[in-house]
Amino acid sequence: MNSLSHIDDKGKANMVDISQKPDQVRTARAEGFIKLQPETINLIQQNLIKKGDAVAIAEFAGIQAAKETSRLIPLCHNIVITKAEVKGTVMDDGIKMESRLKCIGKTGIEMEALTAVSVALLTIYDMCKAVDKTMEIVSVKLVSKEKSDV
Repeated sequence: MNSLSHIDDKGKANMVDISQKPDQVRTARAEGFIKLQPETINLIQQNLIKKGDAVAIAEFAGIQAAKETSRLIPLCHNIVITKAEVKGTVMDDGIKMESRLKCIGKTGIEMEALTAVSVALLTIYDMCKAVDKTMEIVSVKLVSKEKSDV
């Protein structure tokens, strides 16, 4: 395992200097899942959640969150996102959220992809908390990250 890049030689927080790295096309995909009761899934499918269309609002929230990642995670670089997709899929036992993000820059976009999924799932939780007290967010993970020359 390599040393931690966000810790300096004195053990203090360190924002990595990426100024010498080349710009590259970078993509990342993440996913996560929220377990829901069948009654909650039924309400979502019928668009009867009082706060509105839970999946659509969560997808928008995920995109918005991706754009705010560097403000939320202290040592994360501010990057220009060139593409952000967040997609929710209603399943038998909950909702799967997936994100696909892209940028051209000196550092990756995986934190933005993970933030998008996490906030999208939290939005589902917020929208459904009045009707489902057993919700559980599980399996938030990075699915892939890639980089290539511009």
